[in-house]
Amino acid sequence: MPVELRKRKAPPPPPPPAKKQSRVAKAASKVKETVKGKVPETAASANGNGAAAAAAKPTVGDIITLDGFGGEIETNDGAKTTLKTLVDESKAGVVLFTYPKASTPGCTRQACLFRDAYDELIAASGLAVYGLSSDSPKANTTFKEKQKLPYPLLCDPSASLIGAIGLKKAPKGTTRGVFAVDKAGKVLAAEPGSPEGTVNVVKELVKSLSGSEAAAEKVEEKVEEAKGVEQAREQEAAEKGEEKPAETTAPAPAPTNGEEKVEEKKE
Repeated sequence: MPVELRKRKAPPPPPPPAKKQSRVAKAASKVKETVKGKVPETAASANGNGAAAAAAKPTVGDIITLDGFGGEIETNDGAKTTLKTLVDESKAGVVLFTYPKASTPGCTRQACLFRDAYDELIAASGLAVYGLSSDSPKANTTFKEKQKLPYPLLCDPSASLIGAIGLKKAPKGTTRGVFAVDKAGKVLAAEPGSPEGTVNVVKELVKSLSGSEAAAEKVEEKVEEAKGVEQAREQEAAEKGEEKPAETTAPAPAPTNGEEKVEEKKE
């Protein structure tokens, strides 16, 4: 008998090969993954410390809370202090000019310009002037003594105050500039500038303050003058009242005929 061969079942066809992604598709998928990974980090920084770091720096006209503003700093003599303490000790407010590094050419020029204008600025405005940098007390003391600076130099190695007034330069530098605040915490000046520019800002500020004070004095003079005129009028009126003749008693009216008859009957 002939041998009958059994046919094997044909295996199922293999699945079609996956389509290869093009270079553009691969790049697009990578970008999506990158964006997804960065979104939480961005949101966290916006809701956390990132928002505080991006706080707006003070501008002219702003009212700042002096208590705790800028943290603790040190004078070139080694005394610990704060901006609030300096403002409280001043007559009309404080001017801070910032410089990148003590005893360098540009900073020396700036410090000497403030030195030469110091008497004029103080006498006209009552503002207290200070230099401010991240230098050590030793470096600033050497700078002060060599250039014969009449004002104290403030040391801010952590740049806490420099950063608070908006003049910190990333990562650890200091932008040359000027910042002024009055006794009430109102910002009078806040801007970067050249050695000459920073001094000119303060000179213009002093002129405006002097003009305001002169106008206020004139108003006070007029008020006092008006008070004097009013007092003189009151005094004159009082004196006239004292000079009036004493009132005399009027004579009794003469009796009428009827009254005379009554008197006669009584007699």
